[in-house]
Amino acid sequence: MPPSTPDVLQGTLDLLILKALSVEAMHGWGVAQRIQQVSGDVLQVNQGSLYPALHRLEYRGWIAASWGASENNRRARFYRLTPTGRRRLQAELATWRKFSSAIEMVLAHR
Repeated sequence: MPPSTPDVLQGTLDLLILKALSVEAMHGWGVAQRIQQVSGDVLQVNQGSLYPALHRLEYRGWIAASWGASENNRRARFYRLTPTGRRRLQAELATWRKFSSAIEMVLAHR
C-alpha cells in the first residue's frame, strides 16, 4: 500500500498561505497548487480547509481580496498580503523556526 500524502500540519496552514502570498497575489486554487508544488507534492491543502483559512486571514486584515480573471479567463477572487500580513508572516516564521528547532533537538537527543 503506497504511503498517503499527509494533510498540512494543524496550525501551519496560515503560515503556508501567508508565505505563498508573499511571492505574488493569487486565487485560492493557486495558493493550494503553490504549496503542493513547492513542497515537492508532499503537502496538500484540501479546499475544505483552504477557503475558511483565507476568509479568516482576510477578516484579520492579513490578506486582502479582489475579483479578477484567472488563467482560463474565469472570474476568481485573488488574495494578496497586506502590510499587516507581511509583519505577521515574519512573526509566524520566527515562531515556526523556534518550534521546529525544538522538535529537532528532541528527535536528535539520545
